[in-house]
Amino acid sequence: MVFSSLEFIYLFLPPVLLGYLILRHYRWENGIIWWLILASLVFYGWWTPIYLPLLLGSVVVNYGFHRVLRAVKDKFILVSGIVFNLGLIAVFKYADFFIGNANLIAGADIPLLHLVLPLAISFFTFQQISFLIDTWKGEVTECDFPRYMLFVVFFPQLIAGPIVMQKETIPQFKLPVFRNKLVLNLAVGSTLFAIGLFKKIVLADGIAPYANSVFNMAETTSGVPFEAAWIGALAYTFQLYFDFSGYCDMALGLARLFGIRLPVNFNSPYKATSISDFWRRWHITLSHFLRDYLYIPLGGNRSGPVRRYSNLMITMLLGGLWHGASWTFVFWGGLHGAYLAINHGWSALVSAGYIPSILPKPVGNVLSRGITLLAVVVAWVYFRAESFEGANNIILGMTGLSTVYEPKLWDVMITGTAPVWAAMICLAAIVFLLPNSIEFTENYNPILGLKKFMSQRHSDGFLPVRWKPTAGWAAAVSVLFGVALIQTYRLAELTEFIYFNF
Repeated sequence: MVFSSLEFIYLFLPPVLLGYLILRHYRWENGIIWWLILASLVFYGWWTPIYLPLLLGSVVVNYGFHRVLRAVKDKFILVSGIVFNLGLIAVFKYADFFIGNANLIAGADIPLLHLVLPLAISFFTFQQISFLIDTWKGEVTECDFPRYMLFVVFFPQLIAGPIVMQKETIPQFKLPVFRNKLVLNLAVGSTLFAIGLFKKIVLADGIAPYANSVFNMAETTSGVPFEAAWIGALAYTFQLYFDFSGYCDMALGLARLFGIRLPVNFNSPYKATSISDFWRRWHITLSHFLRDYLYIPLGGNRSGPVRRYSNLMITMLLGGLWHGASWTFVFWGGLHGAYLAINHGWSALVSAGYIPSILPKPVGNVLSRGITLLAVVVAWVYFRAESFEGANNIILGMTGLSTVYEPKLWDVMITGTAPVWAAMICLAAIVFLLPNSIEFTENYNPILGLKKFMSQRHSDGFLPVRWKPTAGWAAAVSVLFGVALIQTYRLAELTEFIYFNF
């Protein structure tokens, strides 16, 4: 079920919230937990019930591994649990990718399995891997089965994250949290949900057709005009930003309706001053997972610069593969691995005094942001394209080197590009001038770890706009929600969140 669907808004959320309020009123802690579990399973099974046993089986088996690890700290048990989870992903997500490449290399004709990718498999397997590792390290407090199950299947974060750690959410599944500040929780939660819905339906889905038309043209023609290439690349850059940002806001808001705070997963990544800064802001929980459970176990930066850059590249290549069973995703990850290596190398040279800083700080800051954003936009082309040929057509078009294309085709697809550029200027203003949703509601503790978030924030450039639970703000947010809801009715078909595919 998609957060932005009418079924979710009208048929699912109201009864789930009502049931929670009733159980909360009667102070039934276990009742609330099992009610949220049941609701989450209905939420997951709505799309295709056939994969519900897979999710349930994964939860039961992993909890069994947890109990064994609690009793016997045996590394073999830990490895077996990790292999089990990675095996699920390998079969359901990558089997056809591996078979297709084996057929290509060996000239074989092994039939593809054509398995439908189970929703959220990349997310719930990673969460459970982290839980097993934390159990083996002795970092898991006593956890009964209902709380463990809710930790995995809690619907606000089940489908596309954030990838939460056990220490972040399981301690919250208790009556004092469920009963704390009901009116404020409902106000903050509904505000974040409304903002996220507006970002997804109005902003992301509004700019998506321009990106889709250009990328479709790149796959079906031999070249893309200069302006079309830039419109396609930038439109997708904004589409992905508001799509994922909208999802993260809605996930935070939905969890907060039940008194639960999730960790931050999105923090204005296009304001990053370096590619390292970008990965501290984009899909933050995935970055933390890759760092803590892959990069550091590989050796991190403890064995010299060559090993450090190798570990970075391996981590980013696997991070790219995590996003999808395609070489374009792997290449996207490799690009970011190369970006990070250059970033760290440059920083080392600057710190050692080999490269003097000659630009005024404001100028250098703007330049570094521009270079970082350009690098990200180029990488997004390979992230979005269906093939290397399509991606290369757009990259060549962006450089002005594409000379083979049908000039009239773009004119037929887009009549007059001024409105498109005006729309993207408005989107850029929202991205770079307005506070993000966490900053917008920061006075009311919208996330876990807010103090750390605020201490690391670069406050320059933000407008001093902050939400308060007042009638005026309620009216303004209601307008956003109303506009998004009207637009939902007008959509020809429901569009999923982009990260639902991963």
